[in-house]
Amino acid sequence: MNISHCQKIGDIHVGDVVEFLGCSKEQINWGNNDDPYMLEKGKCYIVEEVEVHRSHTKLKLQGIEGMFNSVCFIDIDELLDL
Repeated sequence: MNISHCQKIGDIHVGDVVEFLGCSKEQINWGNNDDPYMLEKGKCYIVEEVEVHRSHTKLKLQGIEGMFNSVCFIDIDELLDL
């Protein structure tokens, strides 16, 4: 995936591989996200759905129930392309 001039670094798309960085209570509560208690810090997941709101973005991960704050993840696909 190449980053075009129209995309910002940090954009996450369906099918991207993301790494879970951990999440604070504030990041969980912002926008009423689900608690990612079942996710492992440093583990990679595949994005199944992206839900963009005005001030935050939620991610659904393949095989995992819940919607999680996108700031708790880094897009591994973008890092590999840089």
